[in-house]
Amino acid sequence: MNTGDAPRRSIAANAIYGLLNPLPFGFFVAALVFDILYARSAVVMWGKSAAWLIVFGLLCAVIPRLINLVQVWVTLRHGAMRGDRFDFWCNLLAIVAATFNAFVHSRDAYAVIPAALWLSAVTVVLLAMGRVAIAIQHDIAGVPAHE
Repeated sequence: MNTGDAPRRSIAANAIYGLLNPLPFGFFVAALVFDILYARSAVVMWGKSAAWLIVFGLLCAVIPRLINLVQVWVTLRHGAMRGDRFDFWCNLLAIVAATFNAFVHSRDAYAVIPAALWLSAVTVVLLAMGRVAIAIQHDIAGVPAHE
């Protein structure tokens, strides 16, 4: 056993992470669009649909974040790059904002706006910032973004 080897990421964990990681972003962007539609039209269906999208986004966000937690803070603790850590924190804060957003959406339909709209926007911006940080990190390192 060579102690000089760098720790490696699990192939199965990378596959699951790569499969599930984009899903929450799509759900949260769709929820933001539905919140905007609800704010403009006051049709309750848009608010309820946004609530379901947020729940699905949160459910899909848990497993990739747990994998990312292990990969960034345990396995590659000393080898993780700043972009990886920044992405982790942005995603974690986005999950917290989305959780509050789910509670806001559980209120009466007419009490949702404007808080839900702001929380949806914050969630999407945080997730986008994390994605941009990873893209910049891979561009600087010369590694393709889709490993």
